[in-house]
Amino acid sequence: MTSTSTPPGLARFNDLEEHAALAALHEACASTAWARRLLAARPYATPEALYSASDAAMAELGEADLAQAMAGHPPIGRPKPGDPTSAREQSGMAGAADGLKAEMLELNLAYQERFGHVFLICATGRTGEEMRDAVRERIGNPPEREREIVRTELGRINRIRLARIVEED
Repeated sequence: MTSTSTPPGLARFNDLEEHAALAALHEACASTAWARRLLAARPYATPEALYSASDAAMAELGEADLAQAMAGHPPIGRPKPGDPTSAREQSGMAGAADGLKAEMLELNLAYQERFGHVFLICATGRTGEEMRDAVRERIGNPPEREREIVRTELGRINRIRLARIVEED
């Protein structure tokens, strides 16, 4: 019989007072409904249980909750000043050529005009060219299809951000 202990970062998250846990979750995702759902399900025995709860909460977000979640993300190529998370996640655009940055700005604006929100992609590990190609491809999607892609991308981002919370020693 083997026993596994809760990783230290997850144990700390489980033990946080409600306001502190809610603040940590809001740093991962701006949706209050998502954060409250994860908060209500504490404690988590494993990181995977937390990630699964995140996925389930994301799947149930309504339009207003998705909009709130998306509002917490800056446009690709323009991370929030002083925000190390968005800068780190968008590092693939940091060293991009000026022409690519200008093209990405134009594509971001066209996308936002078409869909009414920022282009959202899990940028971690992607190059500027990969992000540009993704927005080019997705701008032609029907709104319903794009909304489901955005939901999936938000779920990926949330998992990465939650992993940073629970994997800290």
